[in-house]
Amino acid sequence: MKLFPSGHATHPQWRMAAGLVLAQLRAQMALPDYAASPTLGLLYITDHYASEAQDILDHLSAELPEVTDWSGTVGIGVSANNAEYFDEPGMSLMLCALPSDQYRVFSGVAPLGNSEMSGFEAHTALVHADPATPDLAELIAEMAGRTDTGYLFGGLSSGRGSALQFAVGGNGNIRGHGAAGGVFSGGLSGVVFGEGVRLVSRVTQGCQPLRSGAVREREITEADGNLLLKLDGEPALDVLLADLQVSLERPQEAIDAVRNTLVGLADAGSDGIRRTGDLGADVLVRHIIGLDPTRRGIAIADVAEAGMRLTFCRRNAQAARADLMRICAEIREELEPEEQTLATARAVAAGEAEAAPHPARRIAGAVYVSCSGRGGPHFGAPGAELQIVRHALGDVPLVGFFAAGEIARHHLYGYTGVLTVFTAAD
Repeated sequence: MKLFPSGHATHPQWRMAAGLVLAQLRAQMALPDYAASPTLGLLYITDHYASEAQDILDHLSAELPEVTDWSGTVGIGVSANNAEYFDEPGMSLMLCALPSDQYRVFSGVAPLGNSEMSGFEAHTALVHADPATPDLAELIAEMAGRTDTGYLFGGLSSGRGSALQFAVGGNGNIRGHGAAGGVFSGGLSGVVFGEGVRLVSRVTQGCQPLRSGAVREREITEADGNLLLKLDGEPALDVLLADLQVSLERPQEAIDAVRNTLVGLADAGSDGIRRTGDLGADVLVRHIIGLDPTRRGIAIADVAEAGMRLTFCRRNAQAARADLMRICAEIREELEPEEQTLATARAVAAGEAEAAPHPARRIAGAVYVSCSGRGGPHFGAPGAELQIVRHALGDVPLVGFFAAGEIARHHLYGYTGVLTVFTAAD
């Protein structure tokens, strides 16, 4: 599998940015290591360009007639190899060269069950979703159930305006879009992939359990919808205040501490707190949205059930960096051959200055969806998050966006990053 051409740019005028992106794509497509005839475009734009989304798609489609399928969305920021455009005009585009019988573009008006999908066996899927969609977590879980692996990856559109999505399949609009023109709002859209498209994906957490006393999970022993009533048999509010070492007798101090605290939820028997004290991949981080002094309860931004496990946690930049490096190492180790020649080993372990994509990893391209609460503002410098990925994987083509919620497997996450790479078969 050859490398996927990719390009990214920022400019106050979208046409100038598009021109810079197209120049990068065409230069790469002329190189022997890159795919010369890609057919699927993954397009991400910042909300600064949202009002021109249809013009941008029409322009890129006209300039790249060989690309017949498009998918993507809008974000408060977009990402590329070693760069991010956060809260500024920007676009990032990657052109994927995949067998035409191994993927399908879908949307809310042309879902998986329509006639276009007849006979196609979905293995995995890249999903973009409108955060205003009702029962979104249930829809994501339902869609995951329609794939062979149960694995989705992607995220929720973000920005200050409407949550726009791109979805074009074949030569023109997907059947059923009507006058949508490939740009629309609402529901879910994305690309489903067949078994012949090999993907490796990991989730990285951005929070760390509280370390006041022994780090441990608690069992939810009583809950009423989104209201936690008892943890380990004790009133939930009392447990929270004790862990935070605050009292309601000093309300402002207690409020400030609670505002900086999140809860990590995990089903019994799933990947909760690791032996290292970090959050596992199955932990879903949710906000505390209220306290109930009368019932001694804690209201959270999700529905909880008795038997689930809970961890009080907080955002932590150092932990986020360490966990991102961990998942990059896991992906790298999975892709590198068990037995390497000395020359290959040296190339794979090359430093930042020599971070070229190496055949040993067989990565054609990558998609990185990170929380809008992460990025440069959280990692300490513009592009620092993407620099970690580049240092670990090499100078591979990459696109993505900063989301209002991240999708991995059948879960809807918060404050996480989801890194997925396209790789050649063994």
